[in-house]
Amino acid sequence: MAKTNPAVFYRQVRQEVSKVTWPTRKETMITTVMVFVFVIIMAIFFLIVDQLASLAVQLILGIGG
Repeated sequence: MAKTNPAVFYRQVRQEVSKVTWPTRKETMITTVMVFVFVIIMAIFFLIVDQLASLAVQLILGIGG
């Protein structure tokens, strides 16, 4: 692997960063809200699955209820 001069490396990094398309504030907010909504939906889903699994184990083992 060829060694790169730090100045050349810095120039290459600046050049690559200038190619990046950064999201707007609105896009960032929409994506953040979507993530929170998805997390809440998944939390509810896993709560239901966990409760059903717990009920099934209790019925199989004949404990509780």
